[in-house]
Amino acid sequence: MKMKEISEKTKEELEAKLAEAKKNLFAVKFKKSTGQLENFMAVNNLKKDIARIETLIREREIEKEIS
Repeated sequence: MKMKEISEKTKEELEAKLAEAKKNLFAVKFKKSTGQLENFMAVNNLKKDIARIETLIREREIEKEIS
């Protein structure tokens, strides 16, 4: 997911995407441990997506505190 796509979403949508990404990460890690995962980059991509979403949520919280 690109940062541009993430920045257009509301806080509620971001929190929903974050929960979905964390569930997907758990599922992908489970598949990796059982040897069923074919795309090993999926773990890294999901981790990066989670970090992007959490960063944007935190940036918006800081902006609200300042203003």
